[in-house]
Amino acid sequence: MIKAVNPSHYLAPKYWPTWFSLGLLRLVIILPLPAIEVCGAILGKLIYIFMPARRTIADINLRFAFPDAHTDEIIRMRKLCFKNMGMAAFELALSWWQDERLLKLCEIEGLENITQPQEQGKGVIILTAHFTCLEIGGPVLNHYVPFQVMYKRAHNKLFDAFMRYHRARLYKAIVDYHKPLSMIKGLKKGHAAWYAPDQDFRGKDMIFAPFFGVQASALTAPARFAKITGAAVVPYYIKRKNGGQGYKLTILPSLKNFPTGKTEDDALVINQTLEHLIMQNPEQYLWVHKRYKNRPEGEAAVYPEKKKRR
Repeated sequence: MIKAVNPSHYLAPKYWPTWFSLGLLRLVIILPLPAIEVCGAILGKLIYIFMPARRTIADINLRFAFPDAHTDEIIRMRKLCFKNMGMAAFELALSWWQDERLLKLCEIEGLENITQPQEQGKGVIILTAHFTCLEIGGPVLNHYVPFQVMYKRAHNKLFDAFMRYHRARLYKAIVDYHKPLSMIKGLKKGHAAWYAPDQDFRGKDMIFAPFFGVQASALTAPARFAKITGAAVVPYYIKRKNGGQGYKLTILPSLKNFPTGKTEDDALVINQTLEHLIMQNPEQYLWVHKRYKNRPEGEAAVYPEKKKRR
């Protein structure tokens, strides 16, 4: 069992900004949800101003996803993306320190799409994409259907310690991103596991498949896990309601005839499913990730190279 974070281990000056940020987050989440969202919007505007490289990445991704959109629409969605990113910081704090409060703020539709396969003895891969309000859905869904969650270490050791502690507290189990064997064992036992394969990957478990019409890396793992364990693959997405009215989590029916046994076809199904989820809530998706960083052999990079510091 992971122990609570010991502050004495993180007293060095390099951790002071992180302590300040965590303290500010914990203070703000005492407020009503509409006020928290206002604070998040302010933070998002600051991120928008001070992270021009991420604005460029969002622009490129949005133009791939919406090739026929007018420039004004791309700019509108880009600004909304950053606004929602600011809100996400406070929603992460809500999930850590006020997870019981979230049960009153989040509506769930389609829970039977997870519980019915489990009643038949099947495991369930809960498939989703990286929405900015993703941290809200996890603790709420886990309250009704305890599940395993994939975990990737953060670079900031203090933030990582908090993340590991709260995820271990909130979820049935946390699975190392690079060591999925325990997740496979859980799925074989009929457990559920959260999985978001919509980011850029490299390595032997990746192939290229169209994502919004452009070749992008796609993991073969969802199909492989489903084949090995017999688990159902159930997509879901979450929306932040307008005006601080809370959230809605929608769970869709499981994928039919999946996996097919054909690696390329299965990867395409996953990417198409992710596209469908994102299009239900595009303004709140994390467009700032370099989704097309890895390119098929012979294709040019789609993102500008980082400027080297002198």
